[in-house]
Amino acid sequence: MIEELLPDPVVTVEAYGNDEHAGAALYPEEEAVVAKAVDKRRREFAVVRSCARRAMEKLGVPPQPVLPGERGAPGWPAGLVGSMTHCDGYGAAALVRATDLASLGIDAEPHKTLPEGVLPAVALPAEADRLRRLAGDHPDVHWDRLLFSAKESVYKAWFPLTGKWLDFTEADIDVFADPGERHSGGLRARLLVPGPLVGGRRIDVFEGRWTVQRGLVATSVTVPHT
Repeated sequence: MIEELLPDPVVTVEAYGNDEHAGAALYPEEEAVVAKAVDKRRREFAVVRSCARRAMEKLGVPPQPVLPGERGAPGWPAGLVGSMTHCDGYGAAALVRATDLASLGIDAEPHKTLPEGVLPAVALPAEADRLRRLAGDHPDVHWDRLLFSAKESVYKAWFPLTGKWLDFTEADIDVFADPGERHSGGLRARLLVPGPLVGGRRIDVFEGRWTVQRGLVATSVTVPHT
């Protein structure tokens, strides 16, 4: 699923349900991070790291620990950029050589309506208006959840480039369906704060993709070198 949303240089590994990744062993450094965590948290932590190590192998990089850094951002081996995501019954990792992309972000969520009160906290008025129009055209897509996922992917691509927090209201995201399609499309995020410098050029817009499959909504954002 995630692979469909990303350009060719990116490698992805996914795990569904009771996939073999669920029983993956952790490095001692990783074990220490989740030593006091509940079983669900430990399982999700292990699943995405197993996915990440499989992705490293695909790139010819020796598998190694993936430790959370500032604000929980994963620490990748030198020369790689990547992103991970997990939700109930699903986990995925996407990795690419830093020479091919400046940054990327992925996110997956259950394809369900957001809990009451969440959308007003994450959506700008213009975004909410666009979601209402989209819901009228394609009522089978939970556009509120898709927007939330897109904001998560934008943040995951933003943070490694800036080291700064990005609030939900600091990016105006337009999501749209592919022509003739109901369950896939693109997204465009206009940053409302100064964007990161990539190759000496300031980036003010992030672009990405989305899909709805297997009871999930997934989004991706990629930031190319300029």
